[in-house]
Amino acid sequence: MRQRPVVAVLLATTMIAGLPAVPAMAQTAPAPATAAPVSAPAPQGTISAVTVTGTQRLEPDTVLSYTKLRVGQPYSQEILDQALRDLYETELFADVQIRNDNGALTVEVKENPVINRIVLEGNKRLKEDKIRPEIKLAPRQIYTRSKVRADVARIVELYRRQGRFAATIEPKMVQLDQNRVDIVFEISEGPKSKVRQINIIGNEKFKDGELRSQMVTKQSRWFRVFSSGTSYDPDRLAYDQQKLRQFYLTEGYADFRVISAVAELTPDKQDFIITYVVEEGDRYKFGDVKVESDIRDLSGDSLTKRLPMKKGDWYNAKQVEDTVDTLSETAGLFGYAFADVSPDFNRDKDSLTMGINFRIANAPRVYVERVDINGNTLTQDKVIRREFRLAEGDAFNSFLVKRSKDRINSLGFFQEKLDIEQKPGSAPDRIVLETNVQEKSTGELSLSAGFSSLERFIVAASITQRNFRGKGQELRTSVNYSAYSKSVEVGFTEPYFMDKNIALGGDIYRRDLNSFRYLTSNTRDTTYENTSTGFQLRAGVPITEYMSLALRYQLNFDDTTLDKSTYYTNGVCDPLLAGRYLCDAIGKRTTSSVGYSLIYDTRDNRIRATRGNSITLSQDFAGLGGSVKYVKTRIAASKYVPLGSGFIFSLSGEGGYIHSLESERRDATGELVEKVRLVDRFFLGEPQFRGFDIRGVGPRVKRFYLTDADGDGVYTRDNSNNNVSDDALGGKIYYLARAEVEIPLGSGAREMGLRPSIFMDAGAVAGLKNPGTINFAGYCTVTTGSTSTTVRAPSVGNCDTPAVGSTAAYAGGAFEEEYLGDTLKPRLSVGFGVNWNSPFGPFRIDIAKALLKEPGDDNKLITFNVGTQF
Repeated sequence: MRQRPVVAVLLATTMIAGLPAVPAMAQTAPAPATAAPVSAPAPQGTISAVTVTGTQRLEPDTVLSYTKLRVGQPYSQEILDQALRDLYETELFADVQIRNDNGALTVEVKENPVINRIVLEGNKRLKEDKIRPEIKLAPRQIYTRSKVRADVARIVELYRRQGRFAATIEPKMVQLDQNRVDIVFEISEGPKSKVRQINIIGNEKFKDGELRSQMVTKQSRWFRVFSSGTSYDPDRLAYDQQKLRQFYLTEGYADFRVISAVAELTPDKQDFIITYVVEEGDRYKFGDVKVESDIRDLSGDSLTKRLPMKKGDWYNAKQVEDTVDTLSETAGLFGYAFADVSPDFNRDKDSLTMGINFRIANAPRVYVERVDINGNTLTQDKVIRREFRLAEGDAFNSFLVKRSKDRINSLGFFQEKLDIEQKPGSAPDRIVLETNVQEKSTGELSLSAGFSSLERFIVAASITQRNFRGKGQELRTSVNYSAYSKSVEVGFTEPYFMDKNIALGGDIYRRDLNSFRYLTSNTRDTTYENTSTGFQLRAGVPITEYMSLALRYQLNFDDTTLDKSTYYTNGVCDPLLAGRYLCDAIGKRTTSSVGYSLIYDTRDNRIRATRGNSITLSQDFAGLGGSVKYVKTRIAASKYVPLGSGFIFSLSGEGGYIHSLESERRDATGELVEKVRLVDRFFLGEPQFRGFDIRGVGPRVKRFYLTDADGDGVYTRDNSNNNVSDDALGGKIYYLARAEVEIPLGSGAREMGLRPSIFMDAGAVAGLKNPGTINFAGYCTVTTGSTSTTVRAPSVGNCDTPAVGSTAAYAGGAFEEEYLGDTLKPRLSVGFGVNWNSPFGPFRIDIAKALLKEPGDDNKLITFNVGTQF
């Protein structure tokens, strides 16, 4: 007798819990039947024998162990149906049939196949290493439809979390020999589902656009191509409801609520339409506000006078939250780390006022029991602990905890999300400060390239390790190379010498500069060579928490030379050949200087500040031995202000003046010359002054070579770069001011490390004595027989009538010089830039337009810098 199963296993083909339908398993081979036709009920009796057929991997006794069928026991239709259900529930069998021949039962089974392999097809946006962990099926496991359905649902959910709600997964089974199968998941990813429209119903006081601006989710538009907020995210939907509520509460609408928030998927599953239904309610004002304190060190009346809100002001829930934080911090300043500050609200719906009573509950004064540091694998504990302003046994102070956090962040060794958690200690008056740090790369390999009208292509490289050996030491070296300048520098700084709060450091350097002139439109030669070799020793000590003193000593050897065969006449530098400023600069000099810097710094992070101020006054006195004497003074200040919503405004300025202490100097002709030498002056341009080239601002001598362009015998200026030499002279006084706003981007851009900003720079450098300009008529070549000599031409393009038997030909070389740029009139540039923590290292690009400039200034539109970290 053939029994029919009463249980069938089917794949769901309808929508379940909002998920797309999972299609039935497609097969390349015919699928076995899952149940036998139902026959008439079998009569009751006693089991005389049980035989199992069709097994391949399983033993017959194992099959029977899943049922209650035993020889000698009675059977009925219900018992046989239960046996079928028990066998199907094992998910080991594709088909089960029970035949009854007067008590002799035959259990015929067809085992589910074994999975040979799992194949993914069609996935491009999500790689296999993201999908594989969601698939619970694996090779050599028994295939079951329920497991396939579960895997499909997990993959679909994975795509939904990526915002691809149109993704479909079709599982297919490829039949192989020996009852094996390949499972193929054919994936159609579909486009990323965007938010097409955000509708708001019920708002009367504020426009839809104003409310949408408060949300993280944004409507998909072409100009938001880089924003991640246009993708639908259910978690973001709930967050936006909170953002709406916060906005209304800050505007005084204390009864505001979101009645419903519905996200509807369009029929093509391409986009979402989100609809909010809101109820604004009435607008409230502050009623009576006061502070009651149970802590004897805190006066409630005194704190009440300092509350930011006053009776009659519009109610602002954010202001209330900030006041609770401020009162908690105030209690922390007096050592009450666990002071409970709770606002009691007294709402009067008739007068539409909200009275608030801030209650500060009594709490014990707290002392630091222990400082724990976790997460530092390279950095030594002492490097972090010495930045703490609190030690074990000190009275707790919330301000010092915050200051400790800022100092640790300023090291630059750890990720920015550093926090110092306050945990209860072993007693009510004890607290544990737990610092969890996450180290980041502190080694930097920086590469930069540029183009200068003076030096043409420039390449610079530097290697810096700011946490050498995990001791907080800084080791750095840099190399700069161009066709006309080269430099090598090595420096080392120990921030805590002998574990004392004294910083010591030093630098050794060698800098070579080869300037040039144009001979023809495409060739140049060297004009002068300047070699600087020296070292500097530095020391720094703190004066107060925010003020420190830095001392330094520098010894520098300069040697400026010219090719005597080219630029000298009768053993003396010839201004006609070299220019007066070069003749003034040549010679060997030794500069022995001592200096100091007085620094006041309240910034929360010296590397990437978001708030605070800094002021630095520096002076260097040259003349402690050596041949150069001057006083150089500089002052620099900056201020950082968070504007809210991630915007950060910074304003900075600097200026300097150098005064020579030497007696007057005269050149070979007896003319007074500038006492401050060329290599000691201030220069301004890239990278300090964006929008201008290297040394592109300030006093300079431009030599314009004259050419006969059309062959008519008239020589005129050729203003092309190849026929103009541009020599920056620097200045004795300069100033530079910058205003910049850092612009926050969406979470997606932040994850990429993009930080754009807009800026404005203004500055100037000036204050030199006019070096005197030269107009030169050029050269004539006089040939007598086989002998040729070169003499100066009497006028441009003309030569004197030669003697009998001689010929004279004009050889060119005429030029006119102009002294330009020596003015303190401001140069101004505006632009935007982007910092990007790219996969290959930090990258910075600036695009700046010079709006105000003076004749002679060299502007530059684009600059960039790229590096890497290790």
